[in-house]
Amino acid sequence: MTASGRDADVDVHPYVVEIATRMNERVTQISAILRHNLEDEIPELHGDPRTIDLLGASVEGNVDTVLHALRHDIPVARILAPAAAIEYARRLAQHGIPLTALIRAYRVGQRRMTDLVFAELREVGIPPEDRVTVMETITGILFEYIDSITEQVAAIYEREREQWLESQNSIRAVRVREVLAGRKPVDVDAATESIRYPLRWHHLALVMWYADSADDSDERDQLLTRLQRFVRELAEAVGTGAGPLFVAADRGSGWAWLPYRSAHPEAIAAIRAFAGSRPGGPHLAIGEQAAGIAGFRRSHQQAQAARSVAVTSGLAAQRIITAGDPGVAAAALLGGTIAAAREWVGETLGDLAADNDNDARLRETLRVFLGAGSSYKAAAAELDLHFNSVKYRVGRAISRRGRPLAEDRLDVEIALLLCHCYGSAVLRAESS
Repeated sequence: MTASGRDADVDVHPYVVEIATRMNERVTQISAILRHNLEDEIPELHGDPRTIDLLGASVEGNVDTVLHALRHDIPVARILAPAAAIEYARRLAQHGIPLTALIRAYRVGQRRMTDLVFAELREVGIPPEDRVTVMETITGILFEYIDSITEQVAAIYEREREQWLESQNSIRAVRVREVLAGRKPVDVDAATESIRYPLRWHHLALVMWYADSADDSDERDQLLTRLQRFVRELAEAVGTGAGPLFVAADRGSGWAWLPYRSAHPEAIAAIRAFAGSRPGGPHLAIGEQAAGIAGFRRSHQQAQAARSVAVTSGLAAQRIITAGDPGVAAAALLGGTIAAAREWVGETLGDLAADNDNDARLRETLRVFLGAGSSYKAAAAELDLHFNSVKYRVGRAISRRGRPLAEDRLDVEIALLLCHCYGSAVLRAESS
C-alpha cells in the first residue's frame, strides 16, 4: 500500500489496519449513516421498502468489503462487487432508475466514507508526520475501490436493463397481439395496465418500415431504434394525449398507435406534415382514427391493408399512404389475391390493361372521367387538359378496351381503381 508522494521508508500499514479495524466494529452504524446520506442527496433512490432494504444491504456489503481490503492488504484488482451491490444494480435497472443515479451514489458514498475516515484518524494515536501519508493511503485505496466497483455495477446495470427491456417489450408485444387477435374476451382495464396504453381512448394506428431492409443484425436493431425514436418524436409533435405504443413487427418494421382522449380530425394531416419534414424517415401506412378496443384493432387492420397496397403496387415510393386515401380501402379488399385480380382486370379492360405509358394515360383519363359523372368538362378541369383532349382519350380508351361501357360500367370503374392503386402488379406485361 503506497500512495503518491509517500515516504517509502515509513510503514503506515499498522495504522491503516487499526483504523479499518475500529471502523469494522461499527460497520452497521457506518452503513446506516451512508445509506441515509444517499437517500437525502439522491431522490431517485427513494423506492419501495424492498428496494430501500436492498440499498442498505448494498451499502453494508461495500463498506464491509473495502474495510476487509484495508485490514488484510487485498489488492483492489482482485475484488468483485458484493452480491447485494450487484442485485441492487439489477433492481435499479428493472425499475428504470437512471444509471447516473447509481454512479452518483458511489461517489457520494466515497465522499462520506472519507469524512468518516478523517474522523477516525483523529481518534487514533498516529504521529503527526505520518497522518497525511496514512490518509493518502486510505483515500487512494477508497478511490481505486469505488472506481473498480462502479465499473462493475455499471456493466451489470446495462446488461440487466437491456435484458429487462427486451423481456418487457416481448411481453408487451405478446399482449398487444392477443388484443389484436380478439380470440377471447379482453379485460380492457387489465390490458391497458399490461401494455401501458389507454385502450379506451381514440386510436390512430401506423405501420412503419424502411424500404431497404438491413442484412446485418446490428443494423436491423438500429432500424428498430430509429423507428421507436421516430414514434416518440411524432407523438410529441402531433399532440397525443399520452405516450404512444410501439411494437416491433419484425427486424425492420413496426406497429404504432397514437392515443387521443377524443376524436382528432386533424391528426392525419399533422402526421403527414411531420413525416414530410423528416427526410430519411420511415414509410408510413396510416389507419383511420377509431375509439375503444374495437377501434384499436380496426385502425391497425386498415393500416396493414394500406401498407399491403403500397408495397404491392410500388406506391411505397410516396412514403405515406393512408387508409382514407381515395380507393385504398377498396383496393385492399379487392387485391387480396393479386394473380386473380390481374386476370380479372385483363378480362374487364382488354387491351387497355397493357402495361405501357400510353395505356396508363388512357386508363387514368377514363378513371377520372367516370369518377366525375361522365363529365368531360369536370374531368378536363381535374386533369388540367383541354376538353377535346379528354374526349379523345376517353374514346381511345373505350376503343382499346374493345367494347362499350354501358353493360359493365361498375366493373370497369373497379378495374381502373385497381390499376390506379396497384399499377404493374395487376397489368399485362407487353410481349417483346
